[in-house]
Amino acid sequence: MSRAFPVRYLVIAGGGGGGSANSGGNGGGGGAGGYRTNAGASGGGSVSENELKLSSGVYRITVGAGGAQNSSGSASTLSSITCVGGGRGSVVNFRGVTGGSGGGSGGTVSAAGIAGQGTAGGTGLHNGPGYSTGGGGGSSVAGSNSSSTVNAGAGGAGTSSSITGSSVQRGGGGGGASFSSEGKAAGGAGGGGSGGDATENGVAGTVNTGSGGGGAGGSGTASGGAGGSGGVIFTLPIQAPLATFSAGVTQTSSVVGFNRVYTVTATSTTDETVTIS
Repeated sequence: MSRAFPVRYLVIAGGGGGGSANSGGNGGGGGAGGYRTNAGASGGGSVSENELKLSSGVYRITVGAGGAQNSSGSASTLSSITCVGGGRGSVVNFRGVTGGSGGGSGGTVSAAGIAGQGTAGGTGLHNGPGYSTGGGGGSSVAGSNSSSTVNAGAGGAGTSSSITGSSVQRGGGGGGASFSSEGKAAGGAGGGGSGGDATENGVAGTVNTGSGGGGAGGSGTASGGAGGSGGVIFTLPIQAPLATFSAGVTQTSSVVGFNRVYTVTATSTTDETVTIS
């Protein structure tokens, strides 16, 4: 009879891309990818998830890509644990898209996050000729609403975890955009990209943090920032067999205390695997 090993994990999906400029309109910030862990607080301020035990076998593992502008992020998976990609940011008068965390809106209706994975995006203000957009939701804090037609909403903050042995914050939301350089908004702590102003592109979310990209500034040629790719981190006791991975997996490992920590930063396809034997 095979032995089941306790596994600590942190799975975060790809972040949503920032909204593009549209007929002179600003784009909202992208939402962070869904964030689930049993090694600390999960997304949306949820409590740590239940214990996971894996015995000898082959398990699916996927790192979700960040979304391009106007595109939501892709899901990340470890065995039965799946996170939803971050929602994309929107343009003026339209709502951001629901995702792990919701994308920032160009209108007055927010986009929700997935319960237990993230938070809602912020809302924008439009009172022509001025308008600004909301920030993308972060894994722990919702995106901010625009405070005026000039001042865009900042991306929500991400969540910190010490699963790798040191505290790292991941899952910041992308910042909203404004016509004014003073009004563009910062991305959320944990890798969120900042929003643009006037003709500026939004800034991309940081890779492997599942963060949202910043919204594009008001020119029709400006682009929203891409969302940051997600990641999968898990631990096995040092007495457990070494995990092996299919050829399309990019990963590193290190020993922290009594556990071996595997950090997976990319998968070539959605059919990659990890084997415990």
